[in-house]
Amino acid sequence: MGRISTRIGSIAESATLKVDAKAKQLKAEGRPVISYAAGEPDFATPEHIVEAAVAAARDPKNHRYTPAAGLPELREAIAEKTLRDSRLEVSPAQVIVTNGGKQAVYQSFATLLDPGDEVLLPTPYWTTYPEAIRLAGGVPVEVFAGADQGYLVTVEQLEAARTPRSKVLLWVSPSNPTGAVASPEQTAAIAEWAEEHGLWVISDEIYQNLTYSGRAASITEAVPALADRTILVNGVAKTYAMTGWRVGWMVGPADAIKAAANLQSHLSSNVSNVSQRAAIAALTGPQDAVATMREAFDRRRLAIASGLDAIEGMVCPVPEGAFYVYPDVSGLLGRAWGGVTPTTSLELADLILDQAEVAAVPGEAFGPSGYLRFSYALGDEDLAEGVRRLQELFAG
Repeated sequence: MGRISTRIGSIAESATLKVDAKAKQLKAEGRPVISYAAGEPDFATPEHIVEAAVAAARDPKNHRYTPAAGLPELREAIAEKTLRDSRLEVSPAQVIVTNGGKQAVYQSFATLLDPGDEVLLPTPYWTTYPEAIRLAGGVPVEVFAGADQGYLVTVEQLEAARTPRSKVLLWVSPSNPTGAVASPEQTAAIAEWAEEHGLWVISDEIYQNLTYSGRAASITEAVPALADRTILVNGVAKTYAMTGWRVGWMVGPADAIKAAANLQSHLSSNVSNVSQRAAIAALTGPQDAVATMREAFDRRRLAIASGLDAIEGMVCPVPEGAFYVYPDVSGLLGRAWGGVTPTTSLELADLILDQAEVAAVPGEAFGPSGYLRFSYALGDEDLAEGVRRLQELFAG
């Protein structure tokens, strides 16, 4: 009998956090590493949100247990945001506040899946999705779309992967790791297909407010009838530079949300009241800082996409959302660089870190090899210097 359960022992460490930790360790040792690994804004949380948290910490009512599903005021604010940005009208009872978006993702799968149920997983995917699916007893079924199709899967691809065991479609637009944003027409086509075949949809909208050429259509906006089988996952982390505050949420049909709330009542209970009060201020307060951050990300995405695409052997589509670029680097593989010949993007990422002191996450973390993810949520100077180092490394 093993010391560690097979279920937990089979979980892979988060590759993005692993690369980021290695980069930070090297920086602590004095190496001038530039890290494109972490998916978090480099901005401070807006001041009015911080002040709301300070006031909340001083108020004794926040020193006690509160409802496991979230503060009523926050659930109301989330319902209003969902109507405003996803065009879906829900009651606060259809909202559960979670410890970050990751808990919302896991609880959504845990609520819907029985052992052996299949989840159609558009690929490249965020590294946590397949692990969360397996933890819930499900089976991830990867459906790959490469740079040649803008990293966007088609109805035909999804239909080819569908089986009698298919229960859930995971939908992510804007995407992590690619930054791809499905058009309203593409979203509608996939929503209609999911509705036709009675699939549940888990739609991760964490990057919903970070788009650069118009808004991203919500899948329930495209086909309102699908709302009865859709869970929307979101949070304040990316939009408001609040990754460390740990506030996410699930929005969905009343029965699914009630079941998830029962799970959370035993798993973690309520999210920190101070963080919840801060999230209320984020959602209901001034949005000027959000616009300022988005403008900076817009400038950086164009700069990094142009700089990487200029490297022979890299093909870098310009992302339309989130704050990542995801170049196809297969043209750099099998060639010698500084005496090393990488054959996978994992080996290429190691080479780049060692020889250029630049940290990026290899494609193996998100699906097939042959790609690298670069987050451009870092300062303009570091971004430019990192691209310069890469151009120099691969100049020959």
